[in-house]
Amino acid sequence: MIRYSITDLEKLSGIKAHTIRIWEKRYNIVSPKRTRTNIRYYNDDDLKKILNISTLNRYGFKISRIACMDDSTIKEKVREISGTHGDNESLINSFVVSMIEMDDEAFIHNFNTAVLKLGFEECITKVVYPFLEKMGVLWMTGTINPAQEHFITNIIRQKLIVAIDAQPEPNGPGTKSFLLFLPEQELHELGLLFYYYLLKKNGFRVIYLGQSVPFEDVIKVTNIRKADYLLTYFITALKQKDINPYLKRLSETLPEKRIFITGIQLAGDALRLPSNVSKVNNAGEFRQTMDSLK
Repeated sequence: MIRYSITDLEKLSGIKAHTIRIWEKRYNIVSPKRTRTNIRYYNDDDLKKILNISTLNRYGFKISRIACMDDSTIKEKVREISGTHGDNESLINSFVVSMIEMDDEAFIHNFNTAVLKLGFEECITKVVYPFLEKMGVLWMTGTINPAQEHFITNIIRQKLIVAIDAQPEPNGPGTKSFLLFLPEQELHELGLLFYYYLLKKNGFRVIYLGQSVPFEDVIKVTNIRKADYLLTYFITALKQKDINPYLKRLSETLPEKRIFITGIQLAGDALRLPSNVSKVNNAGEFRQTMDSLK
């Protein structure tokens, strides 16, 4: 049984811990359990209920009214909101609940709702990315297991691949090309696939190598395919101290190439960029960069 502190519930739901305690006392919304040493904790059912209550409350349902609903009614009301005019935070909460329950139908329904409401690109940047950040919190609290993570990320991966395949293949004269890859031992592919989609949609040819590509193989492919640019993503594979040496080696081995890098490991002040390496902070920034590369 997964155990959450009230701070975990606050981080995942956006509801202040003080407010949750008031709801507990006044409306018996959730009932914390206690360890043998009298420390309060919550379980999966409590988390799902708080996430759903957060959605209803944001859409004008008073907590006194929600407290009178049973769990099935709460879920149905949330489903109605998510299926019509749900805001981004409501959709993100629905994603989290779907992942915990491993409910692929609900997740796909909410994903499609987000695409219809926002468009595919905005769905990824405004709903999927924040959801993945919450998934990281769930990892840290031990809430989700590898099977749940693979279950949900594979659905997102399938959606990205379908969107990529739907874009016309750029083949015109003078079409520029990108080589996309993840460093060796890097397996988190979703961000790189989204950049694949953006590049193809904007008329670039993409050579996609995917996960965990040895350094020597990257160099071999550049000799075979003569890509104009390279793009790679840093999430967890390299130790922080190894990033600058990796970039230096890549830059010196391919001095004539312009190399783009992105990913959460690149935050902070310790990054030293060679002259032919550019950091991409987000997808919006990269859209502007693409315009200058054509």
